[in-house]
Formats: sequence, C-alpha cells, structure tokens
Amino acid sequence: MYNPSDYIKNHIRTVANWPQDGVMFRDITPLLQNPKTFRVLIDLFVHRYMDANLDLIAGMDARGFIIGSVVAYELNLGFVPIRKKGKLPFTTMSEEYTLEYGSATVEMHTDACKPGDRVVLIDDLIATGGTMLAGKKLLERNGAFIIEGAAIVDLVDLGGSAMLKKSGLPLFTVCEFDGH
Repeated sequence: MYNPSDYIKNHIRTVANWPQDGVMFRDITPLLQNPKTFRVLIDLFVHRYMDANLDLIAGMDARGFIIGSVVAYELNLGFVPIRKKGKLPFTTMSEEYTLEYGSATVEMHTDACKPGDRVVLIDDLIATGGTMLAGKKLLERNGAFIIEGAAIVDLVDLGGSAMLKKSGLPLFTVCEFDGH
C-alpha cells in the first residue's frame, strides 16, 4: 500500500562522511530533481496547512526556502526568508544558535511579520533543533504566533525534535532517520 512518508523517505539520498567523518548526511536533492516526488512532498505540506488559518510561511536558509516558498505560493500566503547573517539588505534582527558542527547566526527583516501573524516555520530537516529554535525566537520577538514547525526529515537520535517540542513548538515531520 502506498504511504507518502515512506515514498519520500525512499527518495532521500544518504551521503556517508559528509560534511565530516561519521556523519550520514540526508540529501533531499533527489526529491527536488524528480517532479513526482517534489509534487508529493509539497502536497503533503499543502494538504496539512490548507485549512490552518495562516498568514505566513517562514523558511530557514537555505533548503527551507525551497519548500517553504512553494508551499506559501500554493496556499496564497506570504513568505518570510530567515537567512544566514549578512545576507538580507534591510534592517534586520538576529539570533545566534548552536548546531551540530558549531554555531551560527540567522537574521530576519524587522518588518517580516507583525504581531499576531500566524506562521508555519519550515526547514528541510531537524538535527539538533538549533536552527529552527532560532527562527522561532526571531518570529516570536516580532509578535508572530508559530502554529507549527515543519520539516521533511527528523534525525531523531540527535534530540532536536524533543528539544523543540519541550520549547513548546508543535512539530510535523514527513519522515525520520536514526543515525546522523
């Protein structure tokens, strides 16, 4: 029997020892290259949020832009890019966070959302959860209400999804992988 989550998971490529030894990188590029898998993926998110009374979709730099912007388009919503530091041209607010391989900073335009906006925050995967938590904090500092965090992949054993749920963020992920 067809299961869309299994279908998506079966089209994610695992690249061993990248970007460093011991890491099993989950590459979503094959999902994007195949029109059928890309459509199935986008439809999973669109069907989930089509009646959610949302104002915006926010996407994390960079692969969250790919999924988030298409979902925003399909739902007739605006899109908020949350970028790596130094990439946005207007007045920004920033949030530093730790990730599996070090630390980083993300930024958002100060006028990206307004108080009361209902937002879904999308990224490609959840590892340690730092990136999505930083995005959540930025949106909330601007007064937005994050309905849910969403990702294609949850790397369960890295603990990010548990940490995000503990922070109060409901999560939706398409599939899970053990082993990072």
